[in-house]
Amino acid sequence: MPDLEILHLQLLRGPNVWANYPVLEAWVDLGNLNDASSDEVPGFNDRLKSWLPGLIEHRCSVGERGGFFQRLDRGTYPAHVLEHVTLELQTLAGHPMGFGKARATETDRVYKVVARYLDENLVVACLRTARELLMAAYHGQDFDISGEVAKLRDLANRVALGPSTMAIVDAARDRAIPWRRIEQDRSFVQFGHGVRQRRIWTAETDRSGAISEYIAQDKDLTRMLLRQAGVPVPVGYKVSDPGDAWDTAESIGTPVVVKPLDANHGRGVFIDLTTEDQVKDSFNHALAEGDGVIVEHYVPGTDHRLLVVGNEMIAASKGYPAVVVGDGSRSIRDLVIAQLLTSLQTENKDACPWSKIEPDAWDALVKHDLEDQGYTLDTVPRYGERVMVARFSHWCIDVTDHVHPSIRNHAVTATKVAGLDICGVDVVCRDISQPLEDQDGVIVEINASPNLLMFLRPAVGEVRPVGEAIIEMLFPDGADGRIPTIGVTGTRGKTTCIRWIARLLETTGKCLGVASSDGLRIGHRHSVVPVGDRIAGSHGVLLHPWTEIAVCEAGAQHILTDGLGFDRCSVGVVLNVGDDHLGHAHTDSIEKMAVAKRCVVDVVLPGGTTVLNADDHLVAEMGEACKGAVMFFSAKPGDPAVRAHLAGGGRAVLLDGDQILLAENGSREAVALLSALAAVGEDAVYPENILAAIGAAWAHGLDAAAIRRGLGVG
Repeated sequence: MPDLEILHLQLLRGPNVWANYPVLEAWVDLGNLNDASSDEVPGFNDRLKSWLPGLIEHRCSVGERGGFFQRLDRGTYPAHVLEHVTLELQTLAGHPMGFGKARATETDRVYKVVARYLDENLVVACLRTARELLMAAYHGQDFDISGEVAKLRDLANRVALGPSTMAIVDAARDRAIPWRRIEQDRSFVQFGHGVRQRRIWTAETDRSGAISEYIAQDKDLTRMLLRQAGVPVPVGYKVSDPGDAWDTAESIGTPVVVKPLDANHGRGVFIDLTTEDQVKDSFNHALAEGDGVIVEHYVPGTDHRLLVVGNEMIAASKGYPAVVVGDGSRSIRDLVIAQLLTSLQTENKDACPWSKIEPDAWDALVKHDLEDQGYTLDTVPRYGERVMVARFSHWCIDVTDHVHPSIRNHAVTATKVAGLDICGVDVVCRDISQPLEDQDGVIVEINASPNLLMFLRPAVGEVRPVGEAIIEMLFPDGADGRIPTIGVTGTRGKTTCIRWIARLLETTGKCLGVASSDGLRIGHRHSVVPVGDRIAGSHGVLLHPWTEIAVCEAGAQHILTDGLGFDRCSVGVVLNVGDDHLGHAHTDSIEKMAVAKRCVVDVVLPGGTTVLNADDHLVAEMGEACKGAVMFFSAKPGDPAVRAHLAGGGRAVLLDGDQILLAENGSREAVALLSALAAVGEDAVYPENILAAIGAAWAHGLDAAAIRRGLGVG
């Protein structure tokens, strides 16, 4: 058996026994390295520190910078080291993570190694790379750390959320708005739940209509609509062939711009054309990038990108052309690779403003601009000579505070004419601080899915809070997008309890989304599926646009395997803790099982309530972990703990003989006789299910009269 063998991986995508956020849990067999202390393996610590010097920032249990290095020097074991190396590799790949754990299991040599993550694909790759790195370090072998980190960064760039989407996600997290990536490998994100949810795809929202996107794509239609709305735009027309292109250029006057009807990112855009050959040749290149070609009058000036969110211009960036500086020895081809494609701004290929400058397939526009200046790709510029490689600007200079109010208004008008809620507006003018009308400036196009990177990482100027602006538009006035969510766990009776909760909450007239072992239910529509009590079931009801109240079952097996399907709940119910399912996921004691059940309590919102079985001491003790209020239910109304809870101002649902009571502030109000609810036999045998359901309904806000109606006795 190999050493450090990864036996099993599970992604706990919701709150779990380790943390209230997603983590990777790996079961690792240390093999012959089980007793390999880091201070006893010759050269191990030196190799690890030289390969990953950033580990000095890991505070570890020491609680200070260099803490993990201290642990290495004193002696620590492979599982602990694997945890930290996995976290550090994520950091080097662009996902700084700080939480991890390494814990022994009841099986000899097998440990659980836990690491927080942002992207599932990346954390798994980092764990596997960490294992290979450690094997090399333990055995004194070479390891290509730079090459492996480059692979991880490339993976992150390909599969993780991009910077534009992450800026919006970060803003949502800062406001405690729940979010979930709906599909891996896509920037498709849900914020909020049920009827209050909103969705984005990169920088487009769920209210970006197809008509609006079509308008933004069709530059001829955009220009026509904006002109009618009084927005300055260049004179131009759609043309059918090279001859028509030149005829149009002559009619509107040169110089002109030839560009595709519907391309983006500057592909196929040829500017400042003056001759018939230039115009006709550019037509064919532009046509190859789109479904038609436009010829419009060329307006001299600088490119600017204005970002409009809702009814406000949020940020503006000024561009500059791509320029290389000669060194007297290298060709323009080599200078582009050395000076543009490897610059700080372009290390992320997806966000690279010069992505059209590809060494293997040089863009015709690049060649055209060079030829206009008397150069080719193989020209060797003199030392210090500046050569413009592409005129299409890289927006990177923040000018938000300099935009003239009238230009701001034009940008907002252009956005509203197209019907967009987020829009990138491209402006060409000499001076962004002066009205366009005073300088023959124009809006040349609009973009329905603008890249936010230029505002998040400007080369000059301040970072603009564009993610925050988008979240404020989606969730104004401090809204968090949450709907009331009730989580139910326990060893026995969860599904029956949820049936009673649903029956009680139907009196509210709200649409219930219920996920339980019975299946999925949205309103009166019921789907019998085997995943109703799993994380997928909770995700389903929270994803459904009709759901106004969510009720979600959370079984211990699924908590241990998947985590909870909800990040927070307004009401958390724990029925009991038994020894069923012991041994699952190395959970070998009832106390560890109680920790799994307590996950529901851990995520109760500060303004919420946890409903606990006071007659089960393992459950009752969970109240200490609750951030909200605690409500007990009990069939022993005289129990000292219950009496103390009530005396301290708490609430409780009590079974006194046959009478079910709501107890609060020294008063007790009867709501039903247990015997009257015996139509469902199992509930008569397990009254705690009914008590817990009544407690959940009361915690949700139902009064005694509404509870009686829901029980059918009012």
